[in-house]
Amino acid sequence: MFETDSSISRLTVDLGAVQRNYKRVAAELDPGVECAAVVKADAYGTGAVRVAPALAQVGARSFFVAQVEEGIELRPLLSEAQIFVLNGLQTGLEADCEAHRLTPVLNSLGEIQLWTAHARGRGHPLPAAVHLDTGMNRLGLPASEVATLVAEPERLQGLAPLLLVSHLACAEQTDHEANPRQLQLFRKWLRQLPGAPASFANSSGVFLGTDYHFDMVRPGAALYGVNPLQNHLNQMTQVILLEAKILQVRNVDRGTTVGYGATHRIEHAGGRLATVAIGYSGGYLRSASGRGLAYLGDQLVKVVGRVSMDLITIDVSGISPEKTRPGAWVELIGPHLDVDTVAEQAGTIGYEVLTSLGGHHRRRYRAPS
Repeated sequence: MFETDSSISRLTVDLGAVQRNYKRVAAELDPGVECAAVVKADAYGTGAVRVAPALAQVGARSFFVAQVEEGIELRPLLSEAQIFVLNGLQTGLEADCEAHRLTPVLNSLGEIQLWTAHARGRGHPLPAAVHLDTGMNRLGLPASEVATLVAEPERLQGLAPLLLVSHLACAEQTDHEANPRQLQLFRKWLRQLPGAPASFANSSGVFLGTDYHFDMVRPGAALYGVNPLQNHLNQMTQVILLEAKILQVRNVDRGTTVGYGATHRIEHAGGRLATVAIGYSGGYLRSASGRGLAYLGDQLVKVVGRVSMDLITIDVSGISPEKTRPGAWVELIGPHLDVDTVAEQAGTIGYEVLTSLGGHHRRRYRAPS
């Protein structure tokens, strides 16, 4: 049951669906392989302070965030969990990481030096992950720095426990040649470096098979309903329902134009338009202009004209007035339009759609049943 809802747009997050997705990913793993959870970017726009505890309830004990601030916010809610910070260790944040028991993912020899120096100053080892760049060329130690680490393993003294990680660049494409190439390099470096648990697979990598699992996998987008594999049936449950209210309905004549730039022209007589309370300020991407779809009940409607800051316009010609009255809810993402479909309409990926939603909408959470 939800309280009376006076909002004009709302985002409903199904925590039970998040839990089911976690269990679905974990079912791919052999016994002994840990299934962590990536909850960066406010749990991909779904609300980390609600989602992370729900994941802990079904067995997640390691969590990955991007920023130290995210880890600090979650620490009181995840008192026993290990929280990793993917974007590494910034100078001046060593004490914050230690105080809040955050484990930095060290992305360079410089960061390794910074953290080990802090450990020496404290007089005891500190936990860390070390990121080895096997081909993403984004964060992580490049090959030249890995070679230095292999030649001088004493640089890792003071890091305990230690996790060695890398990140797949093309895992959503199961047959991409980069996947086995990165795997081979990661295995080579693991043989050369001091023994430690390893983590390689993201959401998509989990479904490449057990060779990619190592000791820990790090699913993110799949937990929130995004399809982890291109050109495959999505095995994940949809997590969010995004709705907005109709604000106004009008009859329009043939030849009428719609919205900024007059990019859409009504080509039929007896046209009707409904203006809906969502736009790019609320994460409905402007690139969906003239391409987006929506649902009124079970009836499909099209977004016409440009998406503006707070409003979109849908063509409701031929739909009964009872369904198109001001105050009626329009489904933008949900059971009829999953997040990947909406992303395709906007020419992007589900990750961007989810993380664009922000705090603009009234949030509602469905508790696990």
